[in-house]
Amino acid sequence: MKQKLKTHKAMAKRVHVTASGKFLRRQVAINHLRRNKSPKLVRAADKKFPLATNDTRRLKRLLPYAF
Repeated sequence: MKQKLKTHKAMAKRVHVTASGKFLRRQVAINHLRRNKSPKLVRAADKKFPLATNDTRRLKRLLPYAF
C-alpha cells in the first residue's frame, strides 16, 4: 500500500485554488506601513492575484489534493 501524501499546511493557508485549477495569492507588502499608502493602492491590493505559472508545478507537489 502506498502512503498518503501530506498537504503543506502553510501553503494551503496562503493560496486559494479555483475550480479550474489556478492558484490565487494575496498581494505582498500591504499590511506593513499601510497608513502611508494611498487608499487607491490599498483597495487594489486587497484583491487576489494569480500566481506565476512557473510556480504551479511546485505547488501541485505541496498541495496534492487541491485538484
